[in-house]
Amino acid sequence: MVQMGFYINVAECIGCKTCTVSCKDKNSLEVGRNYRRVYDFEEGSFPKPTLYHLSISCNHCDEPACVQGCPTGGMFKRESDGVVLVDHTKCIGCKYCEWNCPYGAPQYNEELGKMTKCDTCYDLRENGEDPVCVSSCVMRAIEFGPIDELRAKHGANADIRGLPSSSITKPNLVIGGANNI
Repeated sequence: MVQMGFYINVAECIGCKTCTVSCKDKNSLEVGRNYRRVYDFEEGSFPKPTLYHLSISCNHCDEPACVQGCPTGGMFKRESDGVVLVDHTKCIGCKYCEWNCPYGAPQYNEELGKMTKCDTCYDLRENGEDPVCVSSCVMRAIEFGPIDELRAKHGANADIRGLPSSSITKPNLVIGGANNI
């Protein structure tokens, strides 16, 4: 299995939230439901304030707490690429996956009465395209691909202030450009 993952370069991200908007548009998400979110962090004080932005979605973890917390098997990790998906034929909308995920990735769909989440735009990927968050990022601060390749290219850091420790679920995420953060 080739495990897929995301690289986020916080030094390049300008916090424009184009990735969030394009994801909402592609997935027809109503107000309040976001598969990708951009968090803004302000730290320090004059004369050395710090501002950075962190774009985050599902991290398709090696040990996904959402999968472990699902009582029906509706939340599962696909063997072919390690992407965590929701099987709506099994999901009962109990929200246990949402409560267990430290990243807030599973999102409840009121209309369906079931959970939904980032699926890495697997429909686009099947046609050789990137996930919409990657292709829409004006600063090219998001990359997607085999996590081993991303780690070889950018390092293995998955920790940054503002996120839970990577030791909890072993996210398939690399965070770059965070040397001073």
